[in-house]
Amino acid sequence: MEIIHSAQAPAAIGPYSQAVRTGNLLFASGQIPIDPATGKIEATDFTGQTQQVLSNIKGLLEGTGLTMNHVVKCSVFLKDMADFPTLNPLYAAAFGDHKPARSTFQVAKLPLDSMVEIEVVAEYPG
Repeated sequence: MEIIHSAQAPAAIGPYSQAVRTGNLLFASGQIPIDPATGKIEATDFTGQTQQVLSNIKGLLEGTGLTMNHVVKCSVFLKDMADFPTLNPLYAAAFGDHKPARSTFQVAKLPLDSMVEIEVVAEYPG
């Protein structure tokens, strides 16, 4: 098992790793909308928070030599399922034609009171 850290994504806010690689799989911890430059949640609306989360995922993957096209599974956690219709086009724009498996859940509360959290599993080629 290899602990992964990327400066292109926010630092962990607790006793966990940004991601862990085992074999050809990368298990990324859930990303919330922390701006890596400030260490704070800057966006106050769902669209802005989702865009930051997706940017954080992209940065984490790029820091490990992967892209969004290497993602095989996403788990999406929403504070309010009413935001699901807003999520889909933002998510589709981030992944393009690539469509990994996905689960979406409404949860009672997320870290730092964010509106969205997304975790991914990605596969290294070869």
